Parts: sequence; structure tokens; C-alpha cells
Amino acid sequence: MQRAFVPTALCAGFLVMTLHGHALAATGVPVLQEAESERPETVELNTATAAELQTLPRVGERTAQRIIEYREEHGGFERIEDLMNVRGIGERTFLRLRPLIRVDAPETRR
Repeated sequence: MQRAFVPTALCAGFLVMTLHGHALAATGVPVLQEAESERPETVELNTATAAELQTLPRVGERTAQRIIEYREEHGGFERIEDLMNVRGIGERTFLRLRPLIRVDAPETRR
């Protein structure tokens, strides 16, 4: 009698991915999951300087300036999704930035 090899291979693949800190995002694309202590501090959109914003992936000098201009014109960001209202930041870029950004309540901003 032959043993079912495919489920074992799938389990082994899942175990390897889990041990190496990888998981599948909702899109099916592998993403790296870091331990909480290893994650960089998030950037607060309403208080970050241009230099702090430029530490984010896909945010250069121009995009950082646009973020600052947007928050000055609109009185700040109310939620992180408002970042997609900034010219040059579409859904794909926003999804990359989402785990790295935050918008604090007005009373907790520095």
C-alpha cells in the first residue's frame, strides 16, 4: 500500500515557512513576519518630519513633501487610509506602508 506523500510534503513546506518567519498574505504573496521586538517603530503621519517620512519604502523627497503639504492643507490625517489622497500614493504603495505608519489621536500627538 502506498502512503499519501502530497499532504506530508505540504505540511513540511508549511513548517519550513513557519520556522523561517514567512506566511502568505491575503493576496497569496509570501510576506516576512517579524517578531514585535524586531519591527521598526511606526511613523506617525501627522508629526513626522520629511526625513522621518523618507525612511519609509517608496517615499522619497517629493512624496514626503506632498505628505506634509497634504496634512497642512487638510489639518492632518484622520486615518491612515487618507494617505492614498496624496498624489503619488496609490493602493499598492499604501498597502506596503500600512504596517509602518500610524495616525495618533489628536491628544496623543507630540
